[in-house]
Amino acid sequence: MQNVGRGALALSAALAAVAGFVDAVGYLDTGGLFVSFMSGNSTQGAVDVPSSLALALVPLGLIASFVVGVAVGGAVRPRSRRAQASLIAGSALVVGLAAVLATAGPSTLWRAGLLAAAMGALNTLFLAEDRARVAITYSTGTLVSLGLGLAALVTGRSRTAWRRPLLLWAALVAGAVLGALAHDLGSSAALATAAATMLVAAAIVGRNPRRG
Repeated sequence: MQNVGRGALALSAALAAVAGFVDAVGYLDTGGLFVSFMSGNSTQGAVDVPSSLALALVPLGLIASFVVGVAVGGAVRPRSRRAQASLIAGSALVVGLAAVLATAGPSTLWRAGLLAAAMGALNTLFLAEDRARVAITYSTGTLVSLGLGLAALVTGRSRTAWRRPLLLWAALVAGAVLGALAHDLGSSAALATAAATMLVAAAIVGRNPRRG
């Protein structure tokens, strides 16, 4: 995260907020599963195994969808701003498709799978040596970076290392709060809002010739 420029950080924070928003909607729709936080789904799936293997397959299916999304994004390898814009727009279209499905009836798990794939793809926006430099849709790694940044502050090694991870974590949490509020308007409207926001982000990124 130290090598991420201001433009990339702003984009990451905006998309982290969208990820938190979408995750909150998915969580409420599925009654306790996640579309971006795969550690939670991993634990849920493991807990379900002893009682019901069929039940455990649901969170495991979301994990598989997330991984497929990451694989697609990794294959695209969005190094240029134009490629990043295309990846964000593609993810937005998938979220938009989930919004359309929300109007057609109770297809919650299919929607959640689409959302997980879209969120997985977003994590490939900033790759270096086949690793994600920024954890956009999940907070565990970000909180580790925050803790290390605070350690650096206390020991005098860096006064600012804690700021970026705190911003990303706060953006994700703020997005989740907004997602929970928007869910009261209906899943379709909430997801359509998220998709539209992502399309705006894609347009802004595509118009900016400079890299983050």
